[in-house]
Amino acid sequence: MGDLLASWLGMSSFEFEHPLWFIILPLPLVVYFLVPAYRTKQMAIKVPFFSQLVDAIGETLSEGASQLTPSWWQRATLIISWLLVVTAMAKPTVLGEPQVRESLGRDVMVVVDLSGSMAEQDFTSKTGEKISRLDAAKEVLSDFAKTRKGDRLGLILFGDAAFVQTPFTPDQKVWLELLNQTDVAMAGQSTHLGDAIGLAIKVFEQSEKSRTDVEGSKEKVAIVLTDGNDTGSFVEPIDAAKVAKAKDVRIHVIAMGDPQTVGETALDMNTIKRIAKESGGEAFEALNRDELAKAYDEIGKLEPQLYESTTYRPKQSLHHYLMALVVAMYLTAFSLATFKRRRLSVNSEASAQSDKVEGERHV
Repeated sequence: MGDLLASWLGMSSFEFEHPLWFIILPLPLVVYFLVPAYRTKQMAIKVPFFSQLVDAIGETLSEGASQLTPSWWQRATLIISWLLVVTAMAKPTVLGEPQVRESLGRDVMVVVDLSGSMAEQDFTSKTGEKISRLDAAKEVLSDFAKTRKGDRLGLILFGDAAFVQTPFTPDQKVWLELLNQTDVAMAGQSTHLGDAIGLAIKVFEQSEKSRTDVEGSKEKVAIVLTDGNDTGSFVEPIDAAKVAKAKDVRIHVIAMGDPQTVGETALDMNTIKRIAKESGGEAFEALNRDELAKAYDEIGKLEPQLYESTTYRPKQSLHHYLMALVVAMYLTAFSLATFKRRRLSVNSEASAQSDKVEGERHV
């Protein structure tokens, strides 16, 4: 009913929360016609010549002849007050502009290897051109980021050392820009995989401490992309994975490149699989761009979006303004009635005093 009235008034941002109260609007009319008027008993003088007295003054006998009759403004005050009270009980509400409340699901830290071997051009781009492993990773990560709506993405780069390139952010555009600014060997030539995992855990802990109670806890996921084995980390990768498990951080590891490579850049798949297993994640091998894309697709299935978006409109009730208006009307009416009675009383006293003086003169 409120929506229909709002539509009729052309006010799409207005509604009544309890429109059924309008059913009682005719109640005063029902009371007026069905309930007899209240009568009071008054003292009277009984005289045997009452009929002659009535005939002499020209009045006709009627029941309730002494009933008070309200003036027009008193009737108007009662009617308007009743309408305002019923409308206030229906609780008229103004709706604000639609607001969107977003609930972010996961913190996803992407850990990318920038060691010298990432410059190997053994991958193929979408257009069929030979590109480096890092460029292939950037292409696939760009597509992956677009599927992570509602997640906060972070970026850690590692080589001789690990550093945070991007703290957790829901802004995918900024995250991709900072990813594209990376280059091979900007963190050194080595592969300190264990240190990178340790830094990721530390960033998750800092993010957890800074989060408010209202935001609640989020799932924590790290995706590590590397093309070689660990070469001198302070923390062994498997030990770091065990710490990650204790901190509720899942680690998915993607090994890219030729598994037949020997030396420092050789892929230690046993260690990679242990890292994933110890932390509750999965390990993937990617020998080309298609397999790399497939690995990120599988991670997307393992970590589906937890994004929730709700739209609401803030409400502001107007019922208290209506009740304030009723109080103001009654105070005004009472003040006017009091002023009128006092004026009549003063005029009556003045008239009586004048009559008394006039009578004394005649005497």
